[in-house]
Amino acid sequence: MRLIIPHPGHFAALKEILECKESECLKDVAEVYMAGSPEVMGSGRATLHAARIDEVKEQTEYAHQHGVKLNVVMNASCLGGYHLTFQGYKTFEWYFNELDKAGVDGVTVAEPYLVELLRDYSLETVISCVAHVDSPQRAEFFEALGADAIAVDTNINRDFGMLEAIKNAVHCDIRVLVNEGCLYKCPFRHAHFNLFSHITAARSSSPQAQPPNIFGDYYFDKCISIRVRDPSQIIRSPWIRPEDLKDYEAIGIDGFKISGRANTVSWILNCMVAYHHREFKGNLLEVLDCPSELSYTFYVDNALLDGCISQWKNCKKICDECRYCDELTSKVLKVIKK
Repeated sequence: MRLIIPHPGHFAALKEILECKESECLKDVAEVYMAGSPEVMGSGRATLHAARIDEVKEQTEYAHQHGVKLNVVMNASCLGGYHLTFQGYKTFEWYFNELDKAGVDGVTVAEPYLVELLRDYSLETVISCVAHVDSPQRAEFFEALGADAIAVDTNINRDFGMLEAIKNAVHCDIRVLVNEGCLYKCPFRHAHFNLFSHITAARSSSPQAQPPNIFGDYYFDKCISIRVRDPSQIIRSPWIRPEDLKDYEAIGIDGFKISGRANTVSWILNCMVAYHHREFKGNLLEVLDCPSELSYTFYVDNALLDGCISQWKNCKKICDECRYCDELTSKVLKVIKK
């Protein structure tokens, strides 16, 4: 098993993460990932701290001292065409070269053009879940472009037939996000990634590409309200319990990526320990990202979910006929009374 850990971006956070790895003997912590520079491009997620190149070099060296790889995430789903301008090309060429010189192990991207551009560097090219790789064909396309690893679309986390087909179709490493709590088949997913890609960008050299001054996050608010009205959507969400990692290893997947680089370090450490030990007691929502705020409203007893993976592995995903998750919700989920 290899755990891939979210990192907020500043050295103090990395130090806490790696100290926890050592003190708890978490030998399967293999890699940490953090956001790239917003001056170069935005990100598919919120960014707390974007390290400068000198910081990246320092943190990479520190991670390597602890036997851990460092990956820089540049997974914007929309670049507004900037990457296809001469200025954009020169910017990415410069940044990838600087990351390479800093000793960074890999870069996570969603844009196919950047996958090809990364061929000129020794950096490992990781395809983000933002690229929505959900079939053998899509995985093959990205591998042909130059992908070394692929984090598959979370929507297929419980589709073991598809996961096996992807694993068998390519030679590159296949990873799954274990604790992303987004809606299954979320209608806002593409638009929300696009929004974050723009509001997390800060290219001073391109005034027209400045982040918009939005009045609110419509997609997040809708996401929350849907689950408050229909809590079964929480159970349908394709998260993976710490106890169920063995089922993925059985089909040859051993790369488990924890989502949540915009959360607190203490939250990250809690998730890291739970997935290392393959066990979590209490409210499962406390280790789920996107959105963790639901843990203040609902309590999902993780112990009561034992064995559910057997149903989900063979589910046809036709919810209005199945109703398994609806019935399960009434048994495992409780409203937290204030």
